[in-house]
Amino acid sequence: MELRQLRTFEAVVREGSVTDAANRLGLAPSSVSQAVRALERTLDVELFVREPRGMRTTPAGERLLVWARRLLDQAEQARREVTDAGRERPVVRLGALESIAASVAPGILRRLAERRPELRVDVRSELDRSALLEAVAVGEVDAGLVLDTGDTLGDLGFPLPAGGELDFLDLDPVPLRLVAAPGHPRAGEVLGPADLRGERLLVNASSACSFALAARRLCGPEVERVSAGSVAVMRAWARQGVGVALLPEFAVADDLAAGALTALRLPTPTLRLRLTWASARAAHPPTRALLYAAGG
Repeated sequence: MELRQLRTFEAVVREGSVTDAANRLGLAPSSVSQAVRALERTLDVELFVREPRGMRTTPAGERLLVWARRLLDQAEQARREVTDAGRERPVVRLGALESIAASVAPGILRRLAERRPELRVDVRSELDRSALLEAVAVGEVDAGLVLDTGDTLGDLGFPLPAGGELDFLDLDPVPLRLVAAPGHPRAGEVLGPADLRGERLLVNASSACSFALAARRLCGPEVERVSAGSVAVMRAWARQGVGVALLPEFAVADDLAAGALTALRLPTPTLRLRLTWASARAAHPPTRALLYAAGG
């Protein structure tokens, strides 16, 4: 059975004659008759009783009418859904650590909007890097933004999810600054890591924090750690002289400019904002669109 045959059949039933159905469909009466007879041959049943004043359905025709209307309704629904899907903006699901979602992600989103304005990006913020990378690996998000360093993913010292290979693209550098309260006794001196002995280093409560991992690599185990919670808390405590903190430049730039913090002259690492995705999803259209926009 063909949909056009079912439409013709349903029109004949509704109008009661071949001529009236032909007028409604904009077809020649002969075309309507041929479609009905082809349908009867396909089903090997008579669908109509032909009478001088019109046509009425046989029991088989009554049964087919129920199915014809159901199938035509489903075909129309399928057409609408497919057409609507073709008109929708493609959605890219982007995950980001909460520490960078507020300050760094907006710049990435602006870049995407400029390069691929047809994309709609849904951002999922995560507190835990392991949860974010797991979501990337299993396809819950198309890609994730993390902070890292080195030539391979995880060089900063964090574990990768088991199973499922991840690829990455470096987007922007994220410089770090070692900051302290104004008037710190070592302000203005050129320092090395050994000069930090005796200092109190403010770190995130989570040892897996990117800035805590970078501080461990920079300062070594000899420097006393003080758990201070979030980046905002570390910055506030550093302003009040509780200790020094290794923080991203974007988080302390305003305080440095205002004189509320001072930067100690110690060479600090630069982290990289990395876009990571599951290797198996590189050909997935939303993921491919995101990579094109981010790396173009």
